[in-house]
Amino acid sequence: MSATGEKFLAGTVVRTGVLRIRLRAPCRPTESPAKVKLAVLNLFPDARFAREEGEIEAESSSFDRLRDRIRAQKIRDSARHALRAGVDGHRIRFALNKQAAYVGRVNFGANSPLGDIVVDLEIEDPEALIDAIAESTTRPPPTPLG
Repeated sequence: MSATGEKFLAGTVVRTGVLRIRLRAPCRPTESPAKVKLAVLNLFPDARFAREEGEIEAESSSFDRLRDRIRAQKIRDSARHALRAGVDGHRIRFALNKQAAYVGRVNFGANSPLGDIVVDLEIEDPEALIDAIAESTTRPPPTPLG
């Protein structure tokens, strides 16, 4: 992935058009804000934090680590499903389990008692972004002969 949000595939350029990556995670009174930040940083290492009172807010410019973890964990199809479910116009919203993120894992299971990391992606082309984060593991059906 280049710095301009371009992904090079077999000699072609796919423009993902990420405009903004916003991250929010609640920080309960029993949790350490530093550990909640670490959970965010494990999946978005370039996150810049803006607010900390009861909720950690951050912005990131890259989803490379998230994509790498999805590939390493071999959960691309699950990730595609979760990302597609969150498409709303030019935005994708999804939740990541905060405890899993703390240990560097991606888990799209939401509704944790401690709260989740909510990711908002503002993008030009949601389908291209989904392909860039978690490309399909299934092949297209063969074209009929003749």
